[in-house]
Amino acid sequence: MTDIPGYALLGHVKTPDDLRKLPVSELPHLAVELRRCLIETLGRIGGHFAANLGTVELSLALHYCFDTPHDRLVWDVGHQAYPHKILTGRREQLETIRRLGGLAPFCHRAESEYDTFGVGHSSTSISAAAGMAAAVRIKSEKRRCVAVIGDGGMTAGMAFEALNHAGHLNLDMLVIYNDNDMSISENVGALRDHSARLMKKLALAQAPHHLRAPQTAHENEAHLDNPGAMFETFGFKYHGPIDGHDLDALMRALTALRDARGPQLLHVVTTKGKGFEPAEADPIKYHGVTQFDPVTGAFPAKKPGGKPSYTQVFGDWLCEAAAADERVVGITPAMREGSGLVEFSQKFPDRYFDVGIAEQHAVTLGAGLACEGLKPVVAIYSTFLQRGYDQLIHDVAIQNLPVLFALDRGGLVGADGATHHGAFDLSYLRCIPNLVVMAPSDENECRRMLSTGLHLEGPSAVRYPRGNGSGVELERDLKPLTVGKARIVREAIGRRRPRVAILAFGCMVQPALEAAEILDAVVADMRFVKPLDTAMIHDLANENDLLVTIEDNARQGGAGSAVNEVLMAQHLTVPVLNLGLPDHFIEHGTREELMTQIGLDAAGIQRSIQKRLRAKDLDEAVIAKKRVI
Repeated sequence: MTDIPGYALLGHVKTPDDLRKLPVSELPHLAVELRRCLIETLGRIGGHFAANLGTVELSLALHYCFDTPHDRLVWDVGHQAYPHKILTGRREQLETIRRLGGLAPFCHRAESEYDTFGVGHSSTSISAAAGMAAAVRIKSEKRRCVAVIGDGGMTAGMAFEALNHAGHLNLDMLVIYNDNDMSISENVGALRDHSARLMKKLALAQAPHHLRAPQTAHENEAHLDNPGAMFETFGFKYHGPIDGHDLDALMRALTALRDARGPQLLHVVTTKGKGFEPAEADPIKYHGVTQFDPVTGAFPAKKPGGKPSYTQVFGDWLCEAAAADERVVGITPAMREGSGLVEFSQKFPDRYFDVGIAEQHAVTLGAGLACEGLKPVVAIYSTFLQRGYDQLIHDVAIQNLPVLFALDRGGLVGADGATHHGAFDLSYLRCIPNLVVMAPSDENECRRMLSTGLHLEGPSAVRYPRGNGSGVELERDLKPLTVGKARIVREAIGRRRPRVAILAFGCMVQPALEAAEILDAVVADMRFVKPLDTAMIHDLANENDLLVTIEDNARQGGAGSAVNEVLMAQHLTVPVLNLGLPDHFIEHGTREELMTQIGLDAAGIQRSIQKRLRAKDLDEAVIAKKRVI
């Protein structure tokens, strides 16, 4: 991109080595170009936006002051790491970010030596940097280890566990606390409140003054109302706050801290969406964006009459359920918008709990509410429930408490890639006693399953995909489902051999139906992953020559494995083909691209079944079954 008009400086910065050759006086001009690059590029392609605008100056200062990649720089989550990617040789590939075969959505060790730690989930950076700093000590190396974590990430217990241990070890490391008062949804928690009070009391222009210890009673009172006092109890020396958009202040602070010994924490205050007025005004709306006008910030108008998303269907259902039953409460770990809880939070504020990025607490909070006769609904992404797994078992399932888990983003989610796919939930849920696990095939089934779960006396989970439903009519009078009962949604028309029955789970019912039209196969919407409809499995095994299970979950240990266990327990020897996600981590791309790539679209399902039908062992099984018949 050398000498491209408008990027006179950025066009010459291929690596941090190039950056460090520039005079400090040029950095503000480079920041302007870098911010413009983000606005223009993401306006065309979409991506994580507002958080990255807030870390432009910080990214420049870090790579200028530290010898990256020799010095280890660990970014938390990765929502704020696009400037880092641009400055580390990936500017020309930014157009491909989050696309199939393109740049990873977050930091990825296989992508660049500057990405020292892979991220995607929140609040891991301090632990990772502490591990690196401990390794530096053991190996007697000379390098600095820096973690950059947003205030949203600081709502998670893991961050404080890491601070506690790193302080105890007295590690030589630096934590940058990027305080922009936002995560994805609005931040919550005492730390956020402390920080907000502090910023009202202290003018940023005076911030360097607070690098020294308080001298007067008045200053001491302000110090106690400062989150720095809390960090210092963990053994970290607190510095700040400083303006995270003031390059001179950043350079002075980072240069001073570069060779400091022991655990250090620098508090920088930034503005999410900095430099783009619409994003500054509404950072939640511009957290993750589709294409938009880089001048006005306007998004393309949505087409009227579109099919509702599963997230929207859930949010509407929860409001209806709460209006009908005052015991219904909603819980989310910092994903109000993403989980469809905005309307619920407005209509029922006293029954709405945003716990911050604290999945463990979210699950056990639900358990406590259930103990007192309320009906908690925990709205959580599939991939994030992994972080509350012990609580799901220990605090909910063992006590058989009626907590309903609304699992959004089940299966492949698309552009956010391996860290965000809900690839394992059916596997890790179905092994838990007392837990009922449901997977809807359309949005009306989703509503019925949510209502079914809400009225159970024990725990349940309804797992649904990202994206829109199929546009089916939504019933107002929701009849509860019979637990553990599947339904046949397509009968075979002819009687040709071999006969095929497809047992489809959740959103895989629709592509199964499309493939079945060519194969003239029976299709069962299994509805329940646990308990399974063992009677239907028995009948289909006896009536057909091949059973095919289809799920958008890992094949290992998933719904198909559960069907296999039933067949073995009933001594049924029908050939089985298990289709699902392969045994490797699936990277980013659109959901449609990824499903085609792994053969779980209708055409891929058809090919897999036809290939299995040609197998010799199936021919022998069909002949044997004919003799019995």
